[in-house]
Amino acid sequence: MKILSTGCSNCKKLEENTIAAIEEAKLNLAIKHVEDMAEIASYGVMSTPALVLDDKVLSYGKVLSKEEIISILKENL
Repeated sequence: MKILSTGCSNCKKLEENTIAAIEEAKLNLAIKHVEDMAEIASYGVMSTPALVLDDKVLSYGKVLSKEEIISILKENL
């Protein structure tokens, strides 16, 4: 799982919510941060934060709640 981030407060909040979601759902997922703008753009993302699983962009441009992240992960795993 990747978090595409510029280091902004929304990006940090998405990371917190993602960690909480992974822990609550008891998933074995590691989080990698991508802060390189060229790499972020390679995903077609122009607005951060973004959440990526298996190179598929699940969300971008907003901070998902823990519950939203759990729901999205269940649909995509």
